[in-house]
Amino acid sequence: FMALSSCEKDPQIPNEEELITTVTYTLTPVSGGDPVIFSFRDLDGDGGQSPVVVLGRPKANTVYNAVVGLYNESVSPVDTITNEVSEEALEHQFFYTFSDMNASYIYTDLDTENHPIGIMTRVTTGEPSEGLVTIILRHLPDKFASGVSDGDISNAGGETDIEVSFLVIIE
Repeated sequence: FMALSSCEKDPQIPNEEELITTVTYTLTPVSGGDPVIFSFRDLDGDGGQSPVVVLGRPKANTVYNAVVGLYNESVSPVDTITNEVSEEALEHQFFYTFSDMNASYIYTDLDTENHPIGIMTRVTTGEPSEGLVTIILRHLPDKFASGVSDGDISNAGGETDIEVSFLVIIE
């Protein structure tokens, strides 16, 4: 698990980066029920204290509306980085990799040029399995490159703002 910095904030200061201390990934069953919440929280950044990771357990053969949230909890009030990613949607895209488990996703949000952003997705689980979901936010990906709109990061280019992985046990 790792947390990195994100995006420019002040156009007057090139490469001023924001700290992302917390990532949440919330899966809400489309048919109703309690959300499944994953979270990664590392208030002191790399090194120092270990991050606090909370793992959810999604149900097998279920469709979820999923939302990723990015926050800087080292400031008061908490800075919701997700809002800035949304405002700069043309310059960002989330990518999700489901490894060794029966799950897939589709994008459900689009930027003004009809390319995916990935703050919101629909996740479908299959039979019980266990694996990793890796969430990557890219800054300035090539959204026109082959496969990128389908979530294939191979040709995306750009820079990784954040990458975090969660163990997922589909029950």
